[in-house]
Amino acid sequence: MKIAIIGAAGWIGNEVLVEAKSRGHQVIALVRDPAKITDNQVEVRQFDITDTKLSLADAVQGADVVVSTVSGRHNGDHSIFSTAATRLLNELPETLVNRLVWVGGAGSLEIAPGVPLISSEHFPEEYKAEAQGMSEALDLFRASDSSVNWTFISPAANIFPGEKTGTYRTGKDQLLVDEKGESNISASDYAIALVDEIASAKNPQQRICVAY
Repeated sequence: MKIAIIGAAGWIGNEVLVEAKSRGHQVIALVRDPAKITDNQVEVRQFDITDTKLSLADAVQGADVVVSTVSGRHNGDHSIFSTAATRLLNELPETLVNRLVWVGGAGSLEIAPGVPLISSEHFPEEYKAEAQGMSEALDLFRASDSSVNWTFISPAANIFPGEKTGTYRTGKDQLLVDEKGESNISASDYAIALVDEIASAKNPQQRICVAY
């Protein structure tokens, strides 16, 4: 399978790239700065999802699935989530790629019926704008009548650099916690779950979450 990763030079994007390659998938790295990808076994294409002068169809040509790992952390502009979601939902149907897997956030996961994690008094203030932007993207996916076969994958409340264990649990809209009441997943195990979902396509037009 050929997987196009938007933001492949970023933290999560690179984890997905490494995991996909380890399973024998071909990877197209879609990045603003091609110099950041030095792996000569990866096809690199310059692309910025916010630049409408750049053709999305050209960027994803030949891919079987697109993975979006867009982030606004480099410039603090978290409107990128809605911008990217809107563009992908509108333009992917005009390409030969119909499968989209979106790296989501945990802020919209429920800690009680109708109560999102972002509303918790313990939710870090510095991440609220990002979480809100990601929540707005999820709303766009759910409201869209686009033909794109999307899956939105939220991580645990705490996603961190760490070795992969190969184990994880999946859920839907509720925050997953362990026996200690903690919600954790390493970025490496999140990448495993994401590539597993690409292979299985079990959750079309749905948000799922992954955690230990």
